[in-house]
Amino acid sequence: MNVQSSDTTVRVFIALAPPDDAKDELARELRPAYDAYPRLRWNRIEDWHITLAFLGELPAASVPLLKAPLADLAATHRPVELALRGSGHFDERVLWSGIDGELDRLRLLAADVRTVVRNCAIPFEDRPLRPHLTLARARRGDQDSVTAVAAALTGFTGRPWHTERLHLVGSNFGRGPGPIHYRDIESWTFSTS
Repeated sequence: MNVQSSDTTVRVFIALAPPDDAKDELARELRPAYDAYPRLRWNRIEDWHITLAFLGELPAASVPLLKAPLADLAATHRPVELALRGSGHFDERVLWSGIDGELDRLRLLAADVRTVVRNCAIPFEDRPLRPHLTLARARRGDQDSVTAVAAALTGFTGRPWHTERLHLVGSNFGRGPGPIHYRDIESWTFSTS
């Protein structure tokens, strides 16, 4: 993703992405819901992620400041073992899958990511970490669909997996019609030692 222009902005967050087989496992579980609730705004499977820090709209020129410190951070953290588990919703509008596994290590990683952002003098709203993977959003008046799908997925337990990379992500949120799309600005492999 090109973020070089000094007069543009980019919507940015730092995240983890489940591996494809873990996403495929959950997508198979969701298949009946895709058919039963077509009015939900389903997130694209390739965009599923676990947000560690949401930075919001940033001047594109400030994004490169994050790259070297995030690369250094990834090099000092081992992969975290996680799994997708259960489901729920925020305000009957946002459907999510829960995250299970090494949650203390996930929280430590998120805290370290947020420290990097602060050290780069990039302002952001430091909200409490609520580990989840957003699956869909309800259209106006369709909140019953979210609660129904969440109830159907309560017992879902995906296989454990290890995080592979730390992702600096940009999105097209609010930039024209159509669904939100996410693209890696850059990503870094976690340490294996």
